[in-house]
Amino acid sequence: MAKLKVEHLDFSIDKAQILKAIDLEIQKGEFVGLVGPNGCGKSTLLKNIYRIYQPDRGKIYLDGQLVDQVNDKEFAKKMAVMVQENTVEFDLTVIDMVMLGRYAHKRLLQDSSEKDHAIAEKYLEEVGMKGYEERSFLSLSGGEKQRVLLARALSQEAELIVLDEPTNHLDIKYQYQIMNILKRQDMTVFTSVHDLNIASLYCDRIVVLKKGDLVKIGTPEEVITPEMIHYLYGIDSEVRINKTTGRPQIQFLPNFNV
Repeated sequence: MAKLKVEHLDFSIDKAQILKAIDLEIQKGEFVGLVGPNGCGKSTLLKNIYRIYQPDRGKIYLDGQLVDQVNDKEFAKKMAVMVQENTVEFDLTVIDMVMLGRYAHKRLLQDSSEKDHAIAEKYLEEVGMKGYEERSFLSLSGGEKQRVLLARALSQEAELIVLDEPTNHLDIKYQYQIMNILKRQDMTVFTSVHDLNIASLYCDRIVVLKKGDLVKIGTPEEVITPEMIHYLYGIDSEVRINKTTGRPQIQFLPNFNV
């Protein structure tokens, strides 16, 4: 399993600084969440990690090696990625879309093996999309596409998976199913999470961003507090330990007079 390290990372767009001196380290096998208000830099940080963006300053290491020195095929063996934006414009069947995740394990022009197909089918079943193999990917709903793209990422069988709000657009059942699937994987997970209760329930540690600054890294008990929630989102809340899960659970207290 992969270890990820971000060292004093700065990033700007059109002279506007988006990320400021980000330092974080994720150990092998950890499940780490990334939270913060919209526009705080979560997606931008992830894009720097999976090499869509180039930092202005700072370094990113994967298993002790600079990510910009790893060739594409080896990078795909170490890191799988699932993003919010669905930019697929050409049509494939669902099974062919998932099979794209196996390219790092094949030689140039090598056909897919029975093992590749079995792995793709395994993850389609895990995300609840078994039986959709021959459906057009573009004909699927937003939530169905999300689940297929997760199956594709998992089929890479990489050591680390980086995800940008993987439960976005999903019904409640599938939000928890996706997180359960990720929790079961023998891999390192770094994911942005919109729902703080989901982050509290599944994450070993949580990274908090606000306006491009990393303001805290800690366990759910250390991060999920009424004070932090008010600082990030400007809303009051109560936080109690759930007797069943043993994790902090938030009850928001909106001011109806505002």
